[in-house]
Amino acid sequence: MIYPIIPCPKPRQSRSDRWRQRPAVLRYRAFADEVRAARVEIPESGATVIFRIPMPPSWSMKKRQKMDGMPHKQKPDADNLLKAALDAVYSSDAHVWDIRVIKLWADEGSIEVIE
Repeated sequence: MIYPIIPCPKPRQSRSDRWRQRPAVLRYRAFADEVRAARVEIPESGATVIFRIPMPPSWSMKKRQKMDGMPHKQKPDADNLLKAALDAVYSSDAHVWDIRVIKLWADEGSIEVIE
């Protein structure tokens, strides 16, 4: 299933983030709300989660065509993207034990879950 949600990593948070308005935390909370609203489903085992990261608008058309579908080898880390998605889907993700994560460049951001 493909969800048209721009992936967002889970930031490190402290107690003060409950009342402080840090941009990274606000972005994550908006992402989590969007994931819950879309009713994203991630099974506890055997799934592949593909995060399609949108390309920067400053890239030339030639570079965009070259990088479309290519591996995304920079920040955010795959584990932080998965952590954000799992924390938004599950109240406790301790039972999740087998997931493969892929990060790719794309024109538009999305999250795809393949069972």
